Amino acid sequence: MPEVCILGGGPAGATAAIYLRKFAPEWNVTVLEREKFPRDHIGESLLPPVCYLLDEMGAWDKVEAADFPIKIGATFRWGQSDKLWDFSFLGHEEFDNKARPGRFKGQRKFTAFQVDRSVFDKILLDYAAELGATVYEETAVKDVIMDSDRVASVHLANGEELTPDYVLDCTGNAGFLRRKLGIGAEEPPSLKNIAIWDYWQNAEWAVSLGTGGTRILVMSVEFGWLWFIPISPTRTSLGLVVPAEYYKSCGLNKEELYRKGIDAEPTIRRLVENATPEGKLEATKDWSHICDRLTGENWFMVGECAGFADPILSAGLTLAMTGAREAAFSLIELERGEQPADWLKASYEENQKSRIGQHIRFANFWYAGNGIFTDLQQHTTEIARASGLELDPGQAFRWLGTGGFAQDDPGLASVGVFSVAAIKEFASKFFPGQNDWKINEFNEFRLDIHGAERVPIPVYSDGRVLPVLCYRKDGKALPMHGLYRVVTHALGKTHKARPLLAELRSMYQGDEQGVGQALEVLEAMVETGWVKAKFNKNEPNLRFHVAGSIRDTSDVSTA
Repeated sequence: MPEVCILGGGPAGATAAIYLRKFAPEWNVTVLEREKFPRDHIGESLLPPVCYLLDEMGAWDKVEAADFPIKIGATFRWGQSDKLWDFSFLGHEEFDNKARPGRFKGQRKFTAFQVDRSVFDKILLDYAAELGATVYEETAVKDVIMDSDRVASVHLANGEELTPDYVLDCTGNAGFLRRKLGIGAEEPPSLKNIAIWDYWQNAEWAVSLGTGGTRILVMSVEFGWLWFIPISPTRTSLGLVVPAEYYKSCGLNKEELYRKGIDAEPTIRRLVENATPEGKLEATKDWSHICDRLTGENWFMVGECAGFADPILSAGLTLAMTGAREAAFSLIELERGEQPADWLKASYEENQKSRIGQHIRFANFWYAGNGIFTDLQQHTTEIARASGLELDPGQAFRWLGTGGFAQDDPGLASVGVFSVAAIKEFASKFFPGQNDWKINEFNEFRLDIHGAERVPIPVYSDGRVLPVLCYRKDGKALPMHGLYRVVTHALGKTHKARPLLAELRSMYQGDEQGVGQALEVLEAMVETGWVKAKFNKNEPNLRFHVAGSIRDTSDVSTA
């Protein structure tokens, strides 16, 4: 049976091990972790896609039983404004006040967790062992011996030697294989920050909703921004992010700068007034990057060692665990031998680079919306110019928010794990008027795939990596999968707004959440040119809003 060696037992490594044991239970999977769990780690605020993975892996109940706060969104103070604004995963719906532990259904499918990583990471690693993976903690890798581009053996610090068929490098920012092989990385010069953080006991929660529901706080100050993340009923993660150059020039040590950041933010200062820091102050560089190469003959780089995106929008674990799932499925498919190996590896690499790159660009836009980060004010246009477009910042944001939707998830309209609606809501805070929905301006929609190339793209499902048809034109993609296929099918039946909405409602049997997601895909297809839209004064329009409200002129029911 194939033997897989996973370097690193954090969420990326544990997730890969869980998926391998779940879908290839006959395989021998070994996880090598240099530390002893539990141990603290930042990156505690999750996004809803992680909960889907937890449910698919069979780990949802274990994580829910840990009683982590339920994340329903975030509260921001950003730019020069003193006003706070909320972003909610649930739109304008109220969070249910239901007893816990809860099931992965209803509203809980659209929320996330704020986790104590010392607990969360151990849950995942222990679950990998429960499923049959061999897990070694306090076991450092000393070296790997290469045979051309193949990992021939893995040498441990204790003198043992392993000769696996496949190796997954999940060593995070240590980047073991990247450093061993001298693989370069692209580092956007505009996102070189450092993070300083500690944990606090008995801080107040800024927001309490239902049973265990809350939001993270992201608050800008004169020289950077603060995160405030309740990770248990009594424990809170509180960190400061500043440009690396500011840290070098400010004349303060990390303790003094951290205290200055807290003192500069009145809301957070109030929340920790009666709290006690644990005295575990740490700091790290926080530099976005994407490795030049992620795969070899028998190895894959997974998670943060493959690439890292600025933490401003909390996508770290989502990117790492999604990549781990795709790496595990790719190994299983490679061994099955039914798909070309080069295609599987290239697809994995393209997915990770595109997803991380889109998130880095999204983070750049986020910083560009903050007048405090003056060196990033023009970066929006620089990103667009790299693709041959001359756009002002507002136009560039729209380009970012539509140009990569189908590149990220072939079944959904998202960029950097954020949906069309989320991007439009963010845009409205930075560039007023940029959150308008194009589909509300028209009422006739026709598919246009003329001149498009037909290519296979991967879909990862049930332990398989299977090709599906995708149209490509002018650097944009239209996959015939998931919601894109649903909307394409509906457009094949009607091109008018009102019958189209009726068709989608019929297909989703009254599930307005599903209808809303389909309309987000239609928006992406209009924005990217796959659907040509027109206005007919004799036909009613759609009325679709960021919060998920759907209506036409003859049907005023809302989602």
